[in-house]
Amino acid sequence: MRKLSIKLFICALLGGSLNQISGQDVEHLLLKDYKPISVFNIPATFPQKAKYPVFDAHSHNYAKDKKEVAEWVKSMDAAGVQVTSILNNSKGEAFEVLVEKYSDYKDRFALWCSFDYTGFDEPDWEKRAIQALERNHRMGAVGIGEMGDKGDGDLYAFPTKGKGVHLDHPRLKPLLEKCGELGMPISIHMADPIWMYLPIDKTNDGLMNASRWKVDTTQVELGYEGLMQSFERAVAANPKTTFIACHYLNMSHDLSRLSTLLDKYPNLYVDLAARVSESAATPRATRAFILKYADRILFGTDNGMSVNMYRSVYRILETADEHIIRPGNSYYWPLSGFYLPDDVLKKIYWENAAKLLKRKQQQEF
Repeated sequence: MRKLSIKLFICALLGGSLNQISGQDVEHLLLKDYKPISVFNIPATFPQKAKYPVFDAHSHNYAKDKKEVAEWVKSMDAAGVQVTSILNNSKGEAFEVLVEKYSDYKDRFALWCSFDYTGFDEPDWEKRAIQALERNHRMGAVGIGEMGDKGDGDLYAFPTKGKGVHLDHPRLKPLLEKCGELGMPISIHMADPIWMYLPIDKTNDGLMNASRWKVDTTQVELGYEGLMQSFERAVAANPKTTFIACHYLNMSHDLSRLSTLLDKYPNLYVDLAARVSESAATPRATRAFILKYADRILFGTDNGMSVNMYRSVYRILETADEHIIRPGNSYYWPLSGFYLPDDVLKKIYWENAAKLLKRKQQQEF
């Protein structure tokens, strides 16, 4: 008698098809529709407030008006966030509007600005751009960013983008040096996670995210490797300027390489913003990295104003929870907490950013 497969055996034993038993047509279930629910009876911890005061070094101008700014502050209070960096691509009059929007809570927000790329090809551009930068600094801008380059040199800015300009462009050097003189760090998003550059096929372990969020390398000047080389040249050429590489420099898959850069360039920092799903898939390797470079890592979120958003990041940093199936994790792999020690949490949550941006704690935690 021909052997039955386990699946058919179960069906025969129970007197029905597997689809009837499950209630779903699993033979044709798409991976994107797979929504597992953990069955593990293991500890689950849900921090309501950060263990120590928080300086969120990577957020954006999410509030539409002053009313929403006030609501955001309430969420920050509930989550233990004392200061939030508003990374912003405006300058001049647009930056003045930003300053006014957050003026009721000056101590709770740190405002960033962009370079002015208007007339980039004109002979006196550097001089005018530095003057614009100094005006923004006088109005309260603490740094430049979030700059960004995903390969086409489309550096984020409003209303004039730095089209075709990469961070190591010779014309940017006077501005990068001026940032060092003014004590204005440069926050920059280089590339995207490595899965977005790999073939979109069955070998891509980030496929379910990369299939939607990907980089068409045929349409950009620089691929992943070219971007990283451009970034390193700029960091090396401007040792008196502080660079904050957003999102682990999109190197959470290769922490040994990122470690080499941090060892080589003392003016380089990284933030953890919006890379929980990428980093918490390898909790032991990431934890070891964070412990080693605790003085060079900044906390960041980059995901809106919700109090639950903050809490979900705290869970990864503070707890030893395992097999976390996190809403919004479109990679479809479970995450684990880092269980960072108190001295490291204090540095990442507050001390590192406060030192760089010269901010004092404003209230008791």
